[in-house]
Amino acid sequence: MSSTAQKARIVIDKAFKIAEVDKRIYGSFIEHLGRAVYGGIYEPSHATADSLGFRGDVKELVRQLGVPIIRYPGGNFVSGYDWEDGVGPVELRPKRLELAWRTVEPNEVGTNEFMRWAKEVGSEVMMAVNLGTRGVDAARNLLEYCNHPSGSYYSDLRRSHGYEAPHKVKTWCLGNEMDGPWQIGQKTPVEYGRLAYETAKAMRLVDPDIELVSCGSSSTGMPTFPEWEAVTLDHTYDVVDFVSLHQYYGNRDNDSANFLARTMDLEHFIHTVISTCDYIKAKKRSKKTMYLSFDEWNVWYHSNQADAKIEPWSVGPPQLEDVYNFEDALLVGGFLISFLRHADRVKMACLAQLVNVIAPIMTENGGRAWKQTIFYPYLHASMYGRGTSLQPIVDSPKYDAQDYTDVPYLESAVVYNEEDEELTVFALNRHLQDALDVECDVRGFEGYRVVEHIVLEHDDLKAVNTAAEENVKPHSRGNAECKDGFVHTRLAKASWNVIRLKRA
Repeated sequence: MSSTAQKARIVIDKAFKIAEVDKRIYGSFIEHLGRAVYGGIYEPSHATADSLGFRGDVKELVRQLGVPIIRYPGGNFVSGYDWEDGVGPVELRPKRLELAWRTVEPNEVGTNEFMRWAKEVGSEVMMAVNLGTRGVDAARNLLEYCNHPSGSYYSDLRRSHGYEAPHKVKTWCLGNEMDGPWQIGQKTPVEYGRLAYETAKAMRLVDPDIELVSCGSSSTGMPTFPEWEAVTLDHTYDVVDFVSLHQYYGNRDNDSANFLARTMDLEHFIHTVISTCDYIKAKKRSKKTMYLSFDEWNVWYHSNQADAKIEPWSVGPPQLEDVYNFEDALLVGGFLISFLRHADRVKMACLAQLVNVIAPIMTENGGRAWKQTIFYPYLHASMYGRGTSLQPIVDSPKYDAQDYTDVPYLESAVVYNEEDEELTVFALNRHLQDALDVECDVRGFEGYRVVEHIVLEHDDLKAVNTAAEENVKPHSRGNAECKDGFVHTRLAKASWNVIRLKRA
């Protein structure tokens, strides 16, 4: 810990309510890409595999994270996917050329298998439909297959495949990144808006109780952003519940101060999409508020060059296998803080992805599974970030980075669980040289005391975890103390902190 420290202050009060946290902001994503499925969650020859071939060691790690919802089956994959290929007897399923990632898809894992796996790890499923090469018909048929109880062609087909009870999938994505030129079946905003509207209309006739996500721009860097959101929502606003956001950040310039300031861009992204949604709400004289589904987000840049060497048309090659370092974990913590501070509008979010592919969990084929550095802030937020998000008033010293000015060293989010009488302060110190002495005013929480101060810190920003050695892991030796209504703590330089208070 640094011997020097700057000073910061946080004021917390029960009256500063943002919104109840929707637990689905701690969701994740499994796509038929690389070793996410084959060699990740599914490996029949593995020593821990269950009767369906799913790895037990991976299931245990997913359960630890408490992932409430998982997006499936893509991603770019879904825009060329025929869902019928992945149901029925496995031995009769076709092997297909998968064009999004130029692999062979064996279809050993499909809708029913994934639904069963998700249930075993305690997750709901956010199902995506193909609006690239397909459309209204395939989407309504898949919904009927999944959700209709019985007595129709597709519901009875599901029952004939051994799944008597409907899967009751509540949340559905209308395509994926449809403005991207890399997308199979790329659409203009008008083309997508019309197709998504008609698809949503048909799906709601099959099951009126579903939630639907309209596809937003692929990222803030797209030339279509945010006009895409305005045009497409002009069509879909009345028939959907969410608009999607996707964003990844990297540190190719090895400028850590600038990298850790990327949440400034994230905040701008969220505010811009909210503004666009509210413009369409006003234009339509609507009473409905559009919510945000941040259903792809993460750090992603380490694996780009390695993927260029992969031979095409193989099954489950090692694609997008970013090995995350300590500073990546800090930025992931910053993402989560931003989502909590926007709990009134960000209602779902999916860390992309869950296993092997830009993921918190890594595996060896036939071997070990382990936790990457980013596993821990994700775990902490999922465990302790459930309740009411409160708006902390933060007074922090600031710095200027290459792309951002007035970047606060201290980022914080606060969650109050009234039922359990627990208050959790998430705090990121992104100062790379100095500790931060923080005073936190909690006088509105009389009788509360610090029960744990979790810290994720490391002297080397580039430190990584491997199958053999977990170099970056949290400890509970933080120094936070509460006295006379104030929490005092010194946050180590470049550290992620979780300060938990409970009523004595």
